[in-house]
Amino acid sequence: MRLDAVRRDLRTEIEAQGYFPDLVEDTVTLALAGEELVDFVVHHEPTFSHDQIHRHVTVLALTPTRLIVGHTDDQPAEPPNTGSYAASSTESVALHKIGTVVLTRVVVDPERFQAGSRVEETWLSVGWGAMRRIDLEQAGCGDPDCEADHGYTGSMTGDDLTVRMSAAADGVERVARLVRFATTLQRVTAR
Repeated sequence: MRLDAVRRDLRTEIEAQGYFPDLVEDTVTLALAGEELVDFVVHHEPTFSHDQIHRHVTVLALTPTRLIVGHTDDQPAEPPNTGSYAASSTESVALHKIGTVVLTRVVVDPERFQAGSRVEETWLSVGWGAMRRIDLEQAGCGDPDCEADHGYTGSMTGDDLTVRMSAAADGVERVARLVRFATTLQRVTAR
């Protein structure tokens, strides 16, 4: 019975985005491949460029063994075609491959914070080693008159997935759902 309830909740969340719900749900269902859906998060992120809006929906689905990351993007048709296209893809990550799960919460008036207080923004960052970001900058020394080339210094960080939600853009309930999903993911990947 729980399985049916979680799947119904997923469908309701996908429909609430108003963005190709049958395609988004089918993409996630294919990736689940019959495995139990434990928890999920649906995030709609529109972007604007000139006179166009581009929509992007991310679905994070947690099973007992995997994190499924689904993305669906609209794509403008190229001439001579008319209309639009959508690209929908999923990545399946074994839970034992996940190295880091970072939950960042932003609250107002932290001096008055109590458990259960409203969270204004939250970020979920998940790393499993598929992508790396390198941030470089010129190296220097403490001598203000030095003209030597000291090369570069930098850092390499995992950058597989980051989802950000805010109460202003996504609603308090969706922010709370992302926090709940992140804490569940932290728990199951710590085994």
